[in-house]
Amino acid sequence: MSEAEELPRSIVRRVVKYKLSRCSEDGEISVSKDGLLAFSESGRIFIHYLSATANDICKESKRQIINVENVFKALEETEFPEFVCPLKASLEEFRKKNARKKVVVSKGKEDEPKKKRKLEGESSDKGEGSEKGEDNDKGEDSDKGVSGDDQ
Repeated sequence: MSEAEELPRSIVRRVVKYKLSRCSEDGEISVSKDGLLAFSESGRIFIHYLSATANDICKESKRQIINVENVFKALEETEFPEFVCPLKASLEEFRKKNARKKVVVSKGKEDEPKKKRKLEGESSDKGEGSEKGEDNDKGEDSDKGVSGDDQ
């Protein structure tokens, strides 16, 4: 089996320890290396089985892209209907988090041109100040010349 097919060990370890600690009154449970490998392999097999079933459902609908409804139907067909409700709840939570992130990112992008304009204004003010100081010696007519932006 290639490394690309393996689930990340650190994430598998974290999920297993978290779930087992919630089941145990002691809180701290150790899992052997072989135990973690078994969890990882069973998770990988489950993902392959579920994705193959969702793919079959998708092909029956004469489509090429698996959507969330295909996954829900695959869970029911593979006799895991108890996963549908928690998955829907997790998906909704995930979508809300992403929507908030998009709002924050889009606000940041909206503010970015304002920041650039402000910075450009400050730098051009500084540049004009030094030029005006030099130009004042020449007379007021030098301020009426063509600026760099007009060329």
